[in-house]
Amino acid sequence: MASQDWPKARGARSNPTPRFDCLSAEAVDDGWDLVEEERPAPGTTIHVERARSILTRNDSPDIPFDRSVNPYRGCGHGCVYCFARPSHAYLDLSPGLDFETRLTVKPDAAVLLEAALRKPGYRPAPIAFGTNTDPYQPIERDWQIMRGCLEMLATFHHPVMITTKGFLVTRDVDILGPMAAKGLAAVAVSVTTLDARLHGKLEPRASSPARRLEAIRRLSAEGVPTMVMAAPMIPRINDHELEDILAAASDAGATAAGFTLLRLPYEVKDLFAEWLDAHFPERAAHVLSLMAQQRGGRLNDPRFGKRMSGEGEHARLLANRFHVAVRKLGLTGGRVTLDCSRFKPPPRVGDQLRLF
Repeated sequence: MASQDWPKARGARSNPTPRFDCLSAEAVDDGWDLVEEERPAPGTTIHVERARSILTRNDSPDIPFDRSVNPYRGCGHGCVYCFARPSHAYLDLSPGLDFETRLTVKPDAAVLLEAALRKPGYRPAPIAFGTNTDPYQPIERDWQIMRGCLEMLATFHHPVMITTKGFLVTRDVDILGPMAAKGLAAVAVSVTTLDARLHGKLEPRASSPARRLEAIRRLSAEGVPTMVMAAPMIPRINDHELEDILAAASDAGATAAGFTLLRLPYEVKDLFAEWLDAHFPERAAHVLSLMAQQRGGRLNDPRFGKRMSGEGEHARLLANRFHVAVRKLGLTGGRVTLDCSRFKPPPRVGDQLRLF
């Protein structure tokens, strides 16, 4: 299928060969192509993974947590800019359309999480969800893996941080509200744009901007500390909306804020360039030029301390705008501190009782 004929409601406009694959394929028009109305839209297929562990550790100085859980691989939201797309190459799948349509679920996540929390010597610290793919992507509605993990964490009184752009997070306020009352839960809602038309191009199957603001409103009303992430900021595409996004989220009840610059690792560079050519051809070169200016002359800079915030005049200006807006709106510029002192594994049937 040619790039220009790529189906609607999908973010990527091609399906590049995984970078670890020694073979590549290229579409060729043989004259027998189906007419547009007969071309089948790509459906979503789901693979069940029986994982042996679920906690992922990291020591990155750029992120405020050292452990995370990812219930899913791939993401049905279809955000063209997603920095997690290259991870699909480790499954011998394309970071393009495959990332949006060939998804992996881990139905045993809650059971594996319990096993990890019960290990002798485990020391509690906030567990982050939504660090790679969104735990509240559309298939969570049926699989409810995230909800199972939350129920498990609640029984252990273990702190959790969630980052999502899915309105579905509001389904779990019955768990998150009581956890938040004990200082055990916080949510960051990613709001990329307030423009519904741009949203439909950038992140076609994610919750609309209005629904994300409503999610902030509902979570805040239930006492859940809620942060807005204006992310990613893309020069000449949505960076002019920074202050408006922060203001709208503040009005909805957000108490903290953050932002990140667009990251273009590995295959995401080409996928995003294709997207620009399709939707904003008149400014594509300018956008990529500004991206390179913020990344030391390249489209991606993986260095710690630079990959989230960038460098150069444009990046500094954006950071200054963010700090001014945060002060004006009374938002804090960091994540909520959660309580780890309440952690206590619940007794199981057959466990020996403790004397003290």
